[in-house]
Amino acid sequence: MRSMKLVSSTVLALATAGALTLTPSAASAADTPASGPTKGPCAYTPLEDQTYSTWAGLPQDPRKTPDKGLVRITLKTNRGDIPMVLDRSLAPCTVQSFAYLTARKYFDDTMCHRLTAYQTPPYALSVLQCGDPLGTGWGDPGYWFKDELDSAKALQNWPGFPDGSRKNYPRGTLAMANGGPDTNGSQFFLVYEDSRLRPDYTVFGYVTEEGMKVLDQIAAGGIDPGTEGSPEDGAPAQPVHILRAKRGA
Repeated sequence: MRSMKLVSSTVLALATAGALTLTPSAASAADTPASGPTKGPCAYTPLEDQTYSTWAGLPQDPRKTPDKGLVRITLKTNRGDIPMVLDRSLAPCTVQSFAYLTARKYFDDTMCHRLTAYQTPPYALSVLQCGDPLGTGWGDPGYWFKDELDSAKALQNWPGFPDGSRKNYPRGTLAMANGGPDTNGSQFFLVYEDSRLRPDYTVFGYVTEEGMKVLDQIAAGGIDPGTEGSPEDGAPAQPVHILRAKRGA
């Protein structure tokens, strides 16, 4: 059973600003998942409830997860190319999954469904969220895997939070969205301005300077709040279509 934090109104969205969660939409058909979890240390686990899944199979899960080196992936979008650098040392299982989904063309022909611009204190959240083939904020690849939060906990504390309960996810950060502990799937977010978040979101790389120029243009295009969002949280006003995700620059 998946545990989701649902944001269904402007008031609730403002009250929970900072939650990079999955949001509801219509179901899509999914193929029957393989048996699991995988036997390696990442333990990619098929979801029992495949209501919102676009089944992608399970990544290979070797006994020794590669934990050194960088993986370069470029999101080729209708707004321009967004090159990203994935760092295995930060989150080896996350990088392994993301590279697998890229190879399976999972991100091809998908929309980045969420843009935020929370700037009213105490909130600060400026991200573009992508990775859902349904384009709703609710889709997943049919499997979950565990958090890898050492990199998030190593971030600088947000001013006023010496206990580390809020961290500064700095501009350029690439991190996973989730629906609660150990519910990573395919959704991810790119930070275009320093953002205040709990250290609950796996950091697994960064966006290059070239990619940040495109991300800035997307952010400057503004937000379409629709019927469920707010002026600070909705879909990009200028739709962002990932035409293809590919390895390399």
